[in-house]
Amino acid sequence: MSKPRSLVLPPRARAHRLETARGRFAVLDAEPAGEWRGTVLLLPGYTGSKEDFIELLGPLSEAGYRAVAVDGRGQNETPGPRGRAAYRRKALALDAVAQAAALGDGPVHLVGHSFGGLVARAAAVLAPDAFRSLTLLSSGPGRVARPQRIRVRVLRAANAVLPKERVWQAMCWLDSRGEEPATGDTPELTGFLQRRWMRTRIAQLAGAGRLLLDRQDGTEELAALRTPLHFAYGSDEMVWAPAALAAAAARTGAHHTVVAGAGHSPNVSHAQELADHLTGFWERTNTKVSTAP
Repeated sequence: MSKPRSLVLPPRARAHRLETARGRFAVLDAEPAGEWRGTVLLLPGYTGSKEDFIELLGPLSEAGYRAVAVDGRGQNETPGPRGRAAYRRKALALDAVAQAAALGDGPVHLVGHSFGGLVARAAAVLAPDAFRSLTLLSSGPGRVARPQRIRVRVLRAANAVLPKERVWQAMCWLDSRGEEPATGDTPELTGFLQRRWMRTRIAQLAGAGRLLLDRQDGTEELAALRTPLHFAYGSDEMVWAPAALAAAAARTGAHHTVVAGAGHSPNVSHAQELADHLTGFWERTNTKVSTAP
């Protein structure tokens, strides 16, 4: 899971509830510094939340972008139903489309981290006119790597038979040996991570796990998109194989960014560098749109 380094919001950022046609979603909303250059919607990954983008909100805001990170349905501070159908790919994609519309800024740049990338991809296919671009951050078509598949299966099985507190303890043990090992977490951060886990619906975790384990490749679907596409990930990415992500970028003709020295969460570890890559991609996208006949 991604872990924010701090829970302190940057300047011009606030927490609130975004009212949409599909319900209310908890968001962190950072207003741009100076002239508005666009709006970006940020979707978090498996076991994650909007707080995973705290480090990124400031640099994007400073670059002139309104940056809105969201808790999806059943994640952290956004309520969600218990039923399985509520967490299918199309339902989650419709949520992202509704969130983009509720921001009121016209088509937005869409960024999905890890599992959030699966949702973002489905949303862009469903409603391409809602999005100015699509960035798959540490996410891609094809299957996740075998260690992550094992982790997801273990968590899904544990959630079905064990109290959530016990599963939290097991997840901490797995994370200490996984893609984002502990690095001296403060008591405040540890408490937040535990509260986030306890607030997240088991049905959401089960549904997200199903999508992560899906064998569907999706590369051809991405290649057919008319929305400008960007693959971004760390050189030490462990959830998807970097070689597979590079191949997917080549096959789809996508813009391609590798953040040197970053793992699965460059949005936390290399936020300024990632923001520079994102805004550079968006500016090139804007230039192409403005010069199109």
